[in-house]
Amino acid sequence: MSTDIRKSSKKRKSEQADQDSETDQKSSSSRNSSSSTIPTEKPTPFPNASTTDKNSRTLPIIPENPYDHIRHCIVQNDGTHENLIRLIGLKSLFAKQLPKMPKDYIVRLVFDRRHKSLAVLSDDALHKGGDDEIIGGICYRPYEEMRFAEIAFCAVNGMHQVKGYGTKLMNLLKRHAVTEGIDYFITYADNYAIGYFKKQGFTKVITMPKSRYHGLIKDYDGANMMECYIHPSIDYTRIPEMVAAQRAFILQQIRTVSKSDKVVYPPLGNNWKPDDSATYASSSRGNEAAARAMAIPGILEAGWALQDLLASTKAAKDSDRKKNHLKSELLGIVRKTEDQQFTWPFREPVDTAEVKDYLEIIKDPIDLATIEKRIEKGDWYKSKQMLYTDLMRMVENCKMYNDQTSPYYECAVSLEKYLDSLFPELQ
Repeated sequence: MSTDIRKSSKKRKSEQADQDSETDQKSSSSRNSSSSTIPTEKPTPFPNASTTDKNSRTLPIIPENPYDHIRHCIVQNDGTHENLIRLIGLKSLFAKQLPKMPKDYIVRLVFDRRHKSLAVLSDDALHKGGDDEIIGGICYRPYEEMRFAEIAFCAVNGMHQVKGYGTKLMNLLKRHAVTEGIDYFITYADNYAIGYFKKQGFTKVITMPKSRYHGLIKDYDGANMMECYIHPSIDYTRIPEMVAAQRAFILQQIRTVSKSDKVVYPPLGNNWKPDDSATYASSSRGNEAAARAMAIPGILEAGWALQDLLASTKAAKDSDRKKNHLKSELLGIVRKTEDQQFTWPFREPVDTAEVKDYLEIIKDPIDLATIEKRIEKGDWYKSKQMLYTDLMRMVENCKMYNDQTSPYYECAVSLEKYLDSLFPELQ
């Protein structure tokens, strides 16, 4: 490469042009290398800081992205020496940090040409080319046509754990996933990994249509399927700055209309009691704190209402948390039921245009699609018992309408046995 530069420099008019040519060739070589460091994308401007140019135009100040200093790359088995060395380092890392995973399985997936790995690399020159160069890595397989990827392994070197590299790894992978057109990440997490993946935005509620991944990935015993949606317009390496900018913007907008920060009320005395005794006296014991707060001078003037304060109490938050937990649990039960082969007659409502006498026999029809919509609504089912009642009504409807020799009746019997295993506490 240096010989070519010397030859081309004779045709240049200045030494500066020669240096520019060398720089261009190095940049081109870096772009063509599959294991080169991923170029940093242009960050999104933030509205909370600005400057002016020579024409007095306001320009946003783009803060430095701390991820720009992290050395990382995408590694794939393309036969190059550099990539093979790094794949060996990733294989050693996964084998050491995931001792329960069969080593031959790790080797097969890491070196599979359909899989890719994102690796965070050490800046220490002494570690270059060795296993210690790999600080952490994520091995995944993209399914380009279906626009999702399955994460196979994720691990960080023991010497670098508790330093935030797990989050940095996932954020870098999400940013890179946007360039590959990936909409979802799917993974199977055991009980030890669920907490980590939840912090990275994964959830057990699968929203990706099953037709996109069915038949492409297999189930794993003792693991939970989790999903993460990748928003194409979000730079995941700048989320803390984005949240801070949004917070600053919202507070700025509030100050333009709020009067609460412009009026100063005298401090409350040690023996202060609410003036509005009627409101305070009529409130129940659970509402006393909210009623007392409403009586404080300035609270009402700031636009607060009693219902706002009640909604912010610990009891209200606990109630919302329980509702969300119940909703997730019920959705998981219904989707497990939908995955069973014998539930195909129950997945959609009966077409009464074809089965004209169905509503004459079945007065209260129900199906899995309707049940799932009710769960999504959030206020229909108050307990697992109510869901079980609807599922059993679906079974009884099928038995009532169909003959015992029909395949529909057999599916109803199989579903009834399956529900007994799902709800043992209700038997």
